[in-house]
Amino acid sequence: MTSSHARSDAVGADSVRDPVASSTGSDACTLCELPTPADPVTDADVEGAFCCRGCLDVHRTLETVDDVDETAVRDRLESESPSLDDLEGEDAFLAVDGMHCGTCEAFLEARATDTEGVHGAEASYATDTLRLVYDPDSLEAERLPDVVSGYGYEARERGDGRDEEPRDAALVKFLIGGGMFGMMVMIWYAVFLYPTYFGYEALADFGSYDGYYVAVNIWLMTTFVLFYTGLPILRGAYVSLRAGMPNMDLLVSLAALGAYAYSTLAMGLGRTDLYFDVSVAVVLAVTAGSYYEGRIKRRAAGLLSELTEAQVDEARRADTGDTVPISAVDPGDRLLVRPGERVPLDGTVREGRAAVDESLVTGESLPVEKAVGDPVRGGTVVTDAPLVFAVGDEAESTHDRLVSMLWSIQSSRPGVQRLADKLATIFVPLVLALAAVATVASLATGSALSTAFLVGLTVVIVSCPCALGLATPLAIASGVQRAARRGIVVAAETIFEAAPEIDVVVLDKTGTLTEGSMSVDAVHTVDGIDADDLVRRAAAVEALSEHPIGAAVVDAVENDERIGVEAADADGFERHPRGVSARVDGDCVVAGHLDCCRELGQSIPSELESRIDSIRESGAVPVVVAWNGRARGVIAVGDTPRAEWQEAVATLADGREVVVLTGDEGAAADRFRDVDGVDEVFAGVPPEAKAETVRRLRSRGSVAMVGDGSNDAPALAAADVGIALGSGTELATDAADAVVVDDDLGLVAETFDVAAATNRRIRQNLGWAFVYNAVAIPLAIAGLLNPLFAAVAMATSSLLVVLNSARSL
Repeated sequence: MTSSHARSDAVGADSVRDPVASSTGSDACTLCELPTPADPVTDADVEGAFCCRGCLDVHRTLETVDDVDETAVRDRLESESPSLDDLEGEDAFLAVDGMHCGTCEAFLEARATDTEGVHGAEASYATDTLRLVYDPDSLEAERLPDVVSGYGYEARERGDGRDEEPRDAALVKFLIGGGMFGMMVMIWYAVFLYPTYFGYEALADFGSYDGYYVAVNIWLMTTFVLFYTGLPILRGAYVSLRAGMPNMDLLVSLAALGAYAYSTLAMGLGRTDLYFDVSVAVVLAVTAGSYYEGRIKRRAAGLLSELTEAQVDEARRADTGDTVPISAVDPGDRLLVRPGERVPLDGTVREGRAAVDESLVTGESLPVEKAVGDPVRGGTVVTDAPLVFAVGDEAESTHDRLVSMLWSIQSSRPGVQRLADKLATIFVPLVLALAAVATVASLATGSALSTAFLVGLTVVIVSCPCALGLATPLAIASGVQRAARRGIVVAAETIFEAAPEIDVVVLDKTGTLTEGSMSVDAVHTVDGIDADDLVRRAAAVEALSEHPIGAAVVDAVENDERIGVEAADADGFERHPRGVSARVDGDCVVAGHLDCCRELGQSIPSELESRIDSIRESGAVPVVVAWNGRARGVIAVGDTPRAEWQEAVATLADGREVVVLTGDEGAAADRFRDVDGVDEVFAGVPPEAKAETVRRLRSRGSVAMVGDGSNDAPALAAADVGIALGSGTELATDAADAVVVDDDLGLVAETFDVAAATNRRIRQNLGWAFVYNAVAIPLAIAGLLNPLFAAVAMATSSLLVVLNSARSL
């Protein structure tokens, strides 16, 4: 995807300003940088102009943090700002397979910027995303994937499908080929070499032709394993050298190549202390560990259900009814959107009146009534009547803008470096220094050059046991597998490094703390009318409507055992502004907004008016039901909080700050303010400002974001850890580090627990590996290490890592 650099009322709900579509001013919002309206939202106590009250409140709160060093806050926030925004050119976002550490990020960025026509690059292995700023006149967009593909990396346009089978097949081929030759190496060792380590006489004289025949065969098979099966590891080591950032691949490669070089030299000297088995064991163990980790991760990812794609690529012209590509639509064009269809681009209504479902781009479940002159957002759904709208000046979609924002954030989000790679940056230079010192010391004590060289190589060989290569992959695979059994899909393994350090948890309201869909909360009647009869009549009328609130009433009759009645038959259906009517049981029944009932001559009892007011104050929508000239009752329809939400919040609040973020205002947001565990509520925050809110909250520490909608995706990506609920959109799950498949809010805390346990397991595994090093390296420097001890110690340390990873978390 490439891109150029260069409100009205809900039915019965509070009025909310739409900061995107209704903006007419030229200045940008101080928080989210959206255009401000002609009369921007300001406050005498807050510097700046804002598109809405929610942005002002967020800015006021997070701009006046007084318990954090101001310079540190500024530096941290600035480090999160995209560094490519000031460059001239067009943006391109690529998905890159093969990145697994910070070294890969640096290598790909350097390789891309070395290409003529590419002005800048930002990569993130945590999200497999690469952002390029390029000159379209000198470099075609179709050629961009080729710019960075190679050396084990495969780039494609973001959004293209991914085929995992060829990659799996290639890795299996590596393992089968290497496994066969590796097994043959070990058999030859068991027959000809291992007995000599116990003092038995060799079956072949390694100074004669027979010995050379055995050694050369072992050398040939080891060569195949090292340079064929081990090619991805060697390639990773080469990349780390090119990027100037040592990593685990470099350490493993040094050990494997060191053992190979040592043994080749020893073979030429007719010695029996050959370490070809070490090269084979290191390569096969690390390759198998990486394959197992990837296999477990893909199996867990398969738990995710197919999610619908919400981007619109076609539009219908209002004058002709013809369908045309989005690219052929210009600002000012009039487009027709029928019930059930998505609005393709942002614009302003010119004909019609309809309820519009904006949940995809705002996250809020209440539909919004749109009439002539009201703004509409691209990506929203017209529910109950056709609309004609004029395309806005920018001819863009709010949904597509959220997609671009998400990809921009993902490309600029650095991956959390694996602990093993962090250790490698220190350990690799240290081992090389010790090897050099051991070689020089050996020469200084009168040893021959070949002997001194072998001592130095021994230090390098023993420095990387199989356990060190297995420590991280096996622990991560174990964590992914256990998370999957609990209904949690780990999308980015970096969650195991970042989640245990979380200080602030941000919870989206709609769909996260609430059910995310409309349902009947209560029924109130007057004049002795039976509540079941009232709902039955209302459902009969609403069944002929396509309004989301009406659908909630119908669902109550069909699914709610509390009501337990069937909808009546209706005829003579009519649609009115903010309501519907039809004939039910011989009476003309009206259902809808209070004003609609009044306009149709239905009187409203005073006791019912007070009920309507209380329903609105609670954040729900009142649906008035009337017949025979009088309102008979009111049905409260709202987005019900999840049953487990308070318990889940209390668990998350243990040692962490909990913040609720919502686009709603008034009662719908206020009911979460006085709940134990909730430290702060930011209300009326537009989708584009959620990511900036998360960025500013990072001044308080590491931040986790929990959400479910496309509007949450940029915020999920901007957080240190993003967790999406399984009921969410594809965009949200794409942005998240973990997805709770069962849509259970209580499993969010479980996600943190699994991540913390896995992180401890990684550190334990690395500890076992370094115990081996603490013993083996001094012995190697002293020249006291023999091949038998090396083999036994390596096998023991690897077995401990495997057993430790297999334990229950």
